[in-house]
Amino acid sequence: MDWNTLLPGLVTALGVGLLIGVIRERRHDPGTAKAGTRTHALVGILGYVSASLGATAFIAALVIVGSLATAGYLKTADKDPGLTGEIALVVNLSLAALALHNAPLAASLGVLCAILLKAKQRLHQVSRELISEQELQDALMLAAAALVVMPLLPGEPVDPWGVLRLTTVWRIVVLVMAVGMFGHIAMRAVGPRWGLAIAGFFSGFASSTAAVASFGRHAKGDAALPVPAAGAALLANLASLLLLAAVIGAVSPALLRSMEMPLYGAAGALALVSLLCLRPGNGRLMPDRPEAHSFRLSHALVIAAMIAAVLLVSAWLGEIAGGAGVLVAATLVGLVELQAAGASVAQLAAAGGLSEQLARWGVVAVLASSAGAKGVLAFVSGGRRYGLIVAAGLAAMVAGAVAGMLV
Repeated sequence: MDWNTLLPGLVTALGVGLLIGVIRERRHDPGTAKAGTRTHALVGILGYVSASLGATAFIAALVIVGSLATAGYLKTADKDPGLTGEIALVVNLSLAALALHNAPLAASLGVLCAILLKAKQRLHQVSRELISEQELQDALMLAAAALVVMPLLPGEPVDPWGVLRLTTVWRIVVLVMAVGMFGHIAMRAVGPRWGLAIAGFFSGFASSTAAVASFGRHAKGDAALPVPAAGAALLANLASLLLLAAVIGAVSPALLRSMEMPLYGAAGALALVSLLCLRPGNGRLMPDRPEAHSFRLSHALVIAAMIAAVLLVSAWLGEIAGGAGVLVAATLVGLVELQAAGASVAQLAAAGGLSEQLARWGVVAVLASSAGAKGVLAFVSGGRRYGLIVAAGLAAMVAGAVAGMLV
């Protein structure tokens, strides 16, 4: 290799070493750091030069640096039991060797390491104070569902009609869990001071039906609250509509693309009515204390079970009565669970059991049945004024979807 070829990698190795060294040195009092700016710069040069000489030379350098780091740790373990400084030396050496073959990647990883070293206090605060034990358990459960369970499920249909794929059903479970965790984190991040809008929107990711009933109870107890409470309930339904779009996209991306205008129309109508209700000064109703759980696993599993049942029943009805039987089944399920009904229509459309046009009108019919059920619930839980506003907003949602279909 000539000098022009070696220079970019050498500069990268030296720069990464200096960057990590500066951060490590600033973490300690003057004269107390075992490995500061100069040491890390020299380790960066050592790693690059040894890697350019061959694998044997690099292994020898790695053994030397590792031995020195181990000796330094044993000497100061009683005062500083952490391993960050020792690991940083080995990482620095490895990144310097990587710079010989891929300087941009080595530079990017070096910056990432520097950010992690710099953010020590904030990372400790997140892990020890901001994240509760239950939230950590939920995160592990979500990771296991996505990375352990999903790859083990078969991708082929397991029913006689060829519509029930366990991977697709479980993908919906993971999606509901992930959205619930996102909503929980967002609620924790913004806090209750943002009032009804944030509370209503993020509660809809968990259950828009429960949100309609909950805000209805608030509205019934205070004559000044029906209008803002209805706006919050409609924002919850907007979140539920976004989740429905995500579910449809996970099952049938083609159907989601064809449903862009109806979904835009429905979302726009909901957002407009809710914002008219949530005017400045009406945000004094605060959300209930957030649940300890980031998501409800039972809720996700119930949705998955309903999706599986609806898929099988719809396929059976489709074999007997054609597309009309499928839409009737999905519409009835929409009275109870919007996402399950929408997923069943999308799955049958993806499998060829429904035409695209019929599937689009099926999603609109599901929206209409869900809106009707929640409108009745709003009257029961929140009284006449609250019920009228929520029902009007949900009717506007359905009208927006129909308008999008006609366009």
